Amino acid sequence: MLIQVVKSKIHRVKVTQADLNYIGSITIDEELMEAANLLEGERVQIVNINNGERFETYVIKGERKTGTICLNGPAARRVAMGDIIIIIGYGFMDFEEAKTFKPSLVFPNEETNLID
Repeated sequence: MLIQVVKSKIHRVKVTQADLNYIGSITIDEELMEAANLLEGERVQIVNINNGERFETYVIKGERKTGTICLNGPAARRVAMGDIIIIIGYGFMDFEEAKTFKPSLVFPNEETNLID
């Protein structure tokens, strides 16, 4: 049996931009993506700490070491600049494998969105 588990998590980052006139997605600083083991195009869940919104989108690679967290397209309506969000990636794996799997968890600086 396959189950879906947390594979990646970027915990408590600040939204730096919101661009309604884009085709959709979330742009994430490349360094954060790598640390969290997220791939460009991967589906992620966004949890907005400020307003309780939960929604899904996909990842676009942002410029490294900029701290960029930009919600694009319709997702831009679900956040405000400065909101704190959690980005979660999930993966499917065998039930037994899931018992010992350790997700990639990233806790960046909340002010800069950079890894200290």
